[in-house]
Amino acid sequence: MEITNAVKKNENKLIKSIQELIQINSVKNATPVTVDAPFGKGVKDSLLYVLKLGKEMGFQTKLVDNVAGHIDFGSGEETIAVLGHVDVVPVTGDWIYPPFSGKLVDGKIYGRGALDDKGPVVCALYAMKTLKDIGFVPKKKVRLIIGTDEESGMECMRRYAKLEKLPEVGFSPDASFPVIYGEKGIMSIDLISNYVGDEIVSFEAGDRYNVVPDKAEALIKKNLEAEFLNYLEENELKGEFSKENNLYKLTVYGKTAHGSAPHLGVNAAIKLACFLSDYLTNPVVNFVSDKMIDPYFRGMGLDYQNEKMGHLTVNLAKIEINPKGNKIGLNLRYPIDFPKEEFLKKLHLEISEYGFKFEVLSDSVPHYVDPEEDLVQILYNSYKKYSKDEKNKPYTIGGGTYARILKKGVSFGPTFPHTIAHIHEPNEYITVEDALLGTIIYADAIKELSK
Repeated sequence: MEITNAVKKNENKLIKSIQELIQINSVKNATPVTVDAPFGKGVKDSLLYVLKLGKEMGFQTKLVDNVAGHIDFGSGEETIAVLGHVDVVPVTGDWIYPPFSGKLVDGKIYGRGALDDKGPVVCALYAMKTLKDIGFVPKKKVRLIIGTDEESGMECMRRYAKLEKLPEVGFSPDASFPVIYGEKGIMSIDLISNYVGDEIVSFEAGDRYNVVPDKAEALIKKNLEAEFLNYLEENELKGEFSKENNLYKLTVYGKTAHGSAPHLGVNAAIKLACFLSDYLTNPVVNFVSDKMIDPYFRGMGLDYQNEKMGHLTVNLAKIEINPKGNKIGLNLRYPIDFPKEEFLKKLHLEISEYGFKFEVLSDSVPHYVDPEEDLVQILYNSYKKYSKDEKNKPYTIGGGTYARILKKGVSFGPTFPHTIAHIHEPNEYITVEDALLGTIIYADAIKELSK
């Protein structure tokens, strides 16, 4: 009860801090980029906000290379890491409330980053404050590490690790409860074609590899208005048709989702490509229609799964058709023990039939911690102690967090099994109830890990 009472005592401050951090637009490169703010002023301002808050709480803080920072509680030779980020994905779709308002309505704090990951960063910091307030003295140093480029490749952590020693053990409040002890490998691939046709003048969809595109637009020469409007109606899709000079513009709206769970979204790029493929010849739309409708690569016979981590998944994240060429951007999430080289050889054979070659842009291997490890069990016990949930067990995910940069790192919260999580979607929010409970659980977990 001591931890619970201490957290509730700071409820209003916790809410205000989450709101104020959300109110800073920290989409990468959305605000002026300078030498001192390499990912944008808003991104750095968000980092400085958290560091200032930590300093006001009486903790030692440090800004590292203008791209990361940390807040220390206690001392000791061994360090327990808590890793979160303050950058956010771009805003798309229709929002009930402005995405950078932090508006509190009916017990929900709305805004981009409320769950991913500004809210949880604030909760973790208040968990440290809670322990400090009740007089707990950790025998190990607790270090809250804050990054600013988690959503776009984690360059911040690579730069941080060059200047600061990374702890070996810790957790990231950037996924789900009870405990995430494994994360799939993450590979981004571009399929490239030099085909130049004249039926499709342009096609644009997608912004980030880790997001399901919720809007796709194409300019074509052929008037397919009746067919397109009928397609929208039959497939219960929203879209627009208009004439621009001597061309016709087709727009399809889908539903965004996290790139690790493409089955939860409605991919606007795939929907528009499938329509165009019925009437026009272009290797991009024909390939997508023939092979990419299924998010598990079953369309190419390349599906794979295992007991430890489940299915290989693919998010068709981008499509570009223009006079310079054609590109399809894919984001794969693959399990541990996945036969990667064999897969890539088969993929090459499949795409070559359509005139594509591929380029691997990035590849982060799977991360796995034995679920019987003390770290996992300690966190799980803290979760059960305060959530009273004995049913849900630790598991693995397709998403990627900072946990994978630690030798022994796991993800821990912030979403609960009951949470309706609009991560990477419009109307993202965190409930005050979940923020308080998460802070309580984090405080207990940090105490148990550092005592």
